This record gives sequence, structure tokens and C-alpha cells, in this order.
Amino acid sequence: MLDLQFGQASDFGKVRTNNEDAMGSFIPSSRQQARSHGYLFAVADGVGGSDLGEVASATAISTMIAGFADAQAGTMLAGLLPRLIQHANAAVHDCTLAPEYRGKSMATTLVACGIRHDQAIVSHVGDSRCYLVRNGHAKQVTQDHTWVNQQRKLGLISAAEMAESESRHVLIRSLGPEMFVSPDSTTLTILAGDVLVLCTDGVHDEMNERTLASIVSQNKDIEEIARELVARAVEIDGGDNTTAQVIRVKGVEQVGMYRGRPYRLPS
Repeated sequence: MLDLQFGQASDFGKVRTNNEDAMGSFIPSSRQQARSHGYLFAVADGVGGSDLGEVASATAISTMIAGFADAQAGTMLAGLLPRLIQHANAAVHDCTLAPEYRGKSMATTLVACGIRHDQAIVSHVGDSRCYLVRNGHAKQVTQDHTWVNQQRKLGLISAAEMAESESRHVLIRSLGPEMFVSPDSTTLTILAGDVLVLCTDGVHDEMNERTLASIVSQNKDIEEIARELVARAVEIDGGDNTTAQVIRVKGVEQVGMYRGRPYRLPS
């Protein structure tokens, strides 16, 4: 049986007076629902400089969670999450057309992780990230949709130059500005003992993967770990809103696949 522990935390930081980050989750209410739907975790970062970043991020999260809850039982997560991100993008885009927001710009990043059986599907747009921490080592699952990361992939700048660039937060993809958006998705086979971290740039800008892995690998209450992760990022800088969700995998239910459908393996 899939067994997860989950904690989350968010902080305004030392400079901002409002929090444009948002986070949400769908936690199944029964063992049957854990098998038919699974879990969903999501973090969004309203784009700074837009008029209503907090509206964009909250709209994206609420659309994702509601869509996941209403999905047909057994829907494959690899197809569901990108589709829900398209719905979230449309919802944010439509907000800009509402009379109360007419003329306001609106955009947000979004990273979502759906988990069922022994599979985690990660879909994202923008530079909010997912990390997989296994055996005390962190691996970045997502790749930032930023101008500098695109330049690095083309070999035009180095990783060191990317980290120091004043353009490192310029997004090439986000939810809201266009009617359609193209999310990237990754499928992971998870193991007992793994930890997944979803976070905004307020976290990953301020600490390296070694520090992040060290914090989330502690044998502590998962809520305490999430608070410690955010507090450490704010302590280092605190110039941005800072948000993290931490998912600890205690046990998984291994499955096989037959004609694209999962089936339980004999224990």
C-alpha cells in the first residue's frame, strides 16, 4: 500500500509584503481512492512584476486540485497532469478577461506531482522545481523554463554564468499570458525512503542540492522539516516569497503494466 507523509510551509520573506506563492494538495480519503486516484501536490509562484501574481498562482492551484479530484477513477496520471495544467493555464488566462481584472497582466509558474502505486508523475511550467532525494542525495527532476537555462543548453553560457546572471529569472514559459502552454512531464519510479520536494525559486535560489538533501533527509516530523527548509532559505536571503512541499515515501505498492493499465503484482 502506498504510504506517504507530507508537510508544507510558506513564508513572505524579509522584503515582500504579500505572498504570491500558492500551494495545494489532494489527499485520498480511503485506501480505495489512493488506488483509483492517488495523491496530488502542487506549488505555484505568481510572477513578480505582474499585477496580480497572487491571483494567478491561487487560480492555477485551485484548478489543478479540483480537476484531479473530479478525474475519472483509474485515469493515467501521465496524461492527466499535463491536461490539468492546460486547464489551469486557461483559467489564469480567462481571469485577465474578467471585468474586475480587465487590463491587468497575470502569470504564474506551476509544478505538480501526482503519485499512485509506485509511480510519480511530475509536470511543470516555469522555474518552480521538483527534487528527488534518495539515499541522502538530491537530483533535480525539472528543468527551468528560463532564458538563461535555454542559453546554457545551447552552450552559449556556462552554469556559473547562469547562476550569476541578472536575467536568471526571465521565464520563457508561464501560465496565463497565452491561451495554450506546453508543460514538461517526467515519470519516476519511487522507492520507500525517497523524499520529493516541490519548491519555488525562493528555496532553490538560496541553497545547493547538498544542503537541501541534508535538511529533508533528517529523521524528524515532516512538517518540521518543511518549516526548516523554508526558514533556512529565508535566513540565507529572504528577498522573495519562499514555499516548499516535502513528501516522504514510507511505502509503495508495486505494479506491473498490461496494455497501458497497471495491475498489482503478487506480494
